[in-house]
Amino acid sequence: MERLDHVHALAERVARTYGLEIFDVQFRREAVGWVLRVTIDRAGLADTQARPGSPEDSVGVDDCRNVSHDLSALLDVEEAIDRAYTLEVSSPGLDRPLRHAADYERFRGRLAQLVTAEPVDGQTHFRGRLQGIDAGDVVLSYESGRQVRVPLVAVSRARLEVEF
Repeated sequence: MERLDHVHALAERVARTYGLEIFDVQFRREAVGWVLRVTIDRAGLADTQARPGSPEDSVGVDDCRNVSHDLSALLDVEEAIDRAYTLEVSSPGLDRPLRHAADYERFRGRLAQLVTAEPVDGQTHFRGRLQGIDAGDVVLSYESGRQVRVPLVAVSRARLEVEF
């Protein structure tokens, strides 16, 4: 775990130089061997006028290539990993998970699915447009115009839906 924290700190340092942040870092054994998977995202969108899903909001191939190149060199210099591995750098994707309260605000207006561990008003699956967070509740609006409030602490999984 300590090694992964060190790798995360190195990745964060590299990502910041490109105006990015680290969404996730995983190091696991897979069929092809050890894989270090680093997921990057745009940093500080709450302070910009970029609309979620716009080019200013998305991570591009150049971003992934730049972070991969610099992080690979830094990991080698720091000797952060003591075995052979494959480095993969990617974005969270269009159907990205929602993990923090800020994500529900950042993607206000986008279609999302939420799953709760325990029923809320008799249901555990919700699908609607994000209206943000209010008093600790995720607010979703349905196509009918009706709104539902789901306590953020009750959400076990949430992700955006891809819209075309």
